[in-house]
Amino acid sequence: MRTPKVLVIGLALAGLAGCGTAVAAQHDPAWVEPAPATSSASPPPSASRPSSPAASPSAEPDAADVPVSVEPTASTKPKPAKSTQQHHGGPANSLMKTGRSGVALTFDDGPDPVQTPRMLDLLKRTHVKATFCLVGQNVAAHPDLVRRIADEGHTLCNHTWRHSLTLGRQSPSVIRADLQRTNDAIRAAVPGAEIKYMRAPGGNFTPAFVAAAGELGMTSIYWQVDPRDWEHPSGESGDAHRAKVIGSVKRHVSRGAIVLSHDYGQPGTISAYETLIPWLKQRYTLIALP
Repeated sequence: MRTPKVLVIGLALAGLAGCGTAVAAQHDPAWVEPAPATSSASPPPSASRPSSPAASPSAEPDAADVPVSVEPTASTKPKPAKSTQQHHGGPANSLMKTGRSGVALTFDDGPDPVQTPRMLDLLKRTHVKATFCLVGQNVAAHPDLVRRIADEGHTLCNHTWRHSLTLGRQSPSVIRADLQRTNDAIRAAVPGAEIKYMRAPGGNFTPAFVAAAGELGMTSIYWQVDPRDWEHPSGESGDAHRAKVIGSVKRHVSRGAIVLSHDYGQPGTISAYETLIPWLKQRYTLIALP
């Protein structure tokens, strides 16, 4: 049977469109520029935002929207953490998920002399371990809080010396020196501390950034859930902000998720987690990154 020409042309065009989609899906840019976040199957590059008070003027917290997952039902029981395949789907092949069924809460940019103790008190009261991504300048200013984080069983993560969003563009030697300086500050506070993880400010990982972290024995961690707790639109009330953070985490969290939040300069985040932690514990096992 002869195939009509119109059908042949249509099939050819469809094939070309599919190839273009496949190529686009495989593209992983070497540099992740800050951009407005959108919801998709893979997390987009992080958006830039205001700097934290103790960081340099160029330092800005992390941000990105995340894929939406089905919210667990109230009847769902906590699921024990168990080993599963790790998910390196973040920028420059950074880690998006825990590689286990447990959910990991991560808190960035500290230690903060006011908010970090509040967060630690809440975690201790609820018997939850978390991961703290520490800025070297803040570590040097508040070594006692770093000791408390470690003494209470939380995981330590290197978040660079001054939270520079452009560090990943520097030479490998500059990147490594920054990460080593931060590790040295953490270990000055906690001699012999294990520092297994690194998070790039703004989620701006590059292959050189990830490679430098690996040379220092650190896995690069991105995130799957970002409630944008750093973002405070004009006119947003404290109650509205808290509700936004709570609602975002509930909508987006799923088994194995790494959840990004901030203990530095975000009192609303601690208030939000007073509600979120009991809700999460009913549905998931909360873990510090191992």
